[in-house]
Amino acid sequence: MPLTEPQKRHLRKLAHSLKPVIILGNAGFSEGVANELETTLEHHELIKVRVNAADREERDALIATICEAARCELVQRIGHIAILYRAAKKPVIRLP
Repeated sequence: MPLTEPQKRHLRKLAHSLKPVIILGNAGFSEGVANELETTLEHHELIKVRVNAADREERDALIATICEAARCELVQRIGHIAILYRAAKKPVIRLP
């Protein structure tokens, strides 16, 4: 389900104080990262991911791969940081 603009604004506000919990390095997106991402999203719902890729197109491709693999929504991307959201089975975050 795509997020509406008011929902994205609300999630950006909540994510402002968060630190990146997953950092993708030169190895890129692997099975281990996918497992950690799945666990982290299930527990936190809203996370920040740092993508250490050299150029913008590569970062965008990695973020798209992450969103597709984890079935999550991209809330915002600024530079190397992406904010991702996926509602848990028992959601803690209430969307407007």
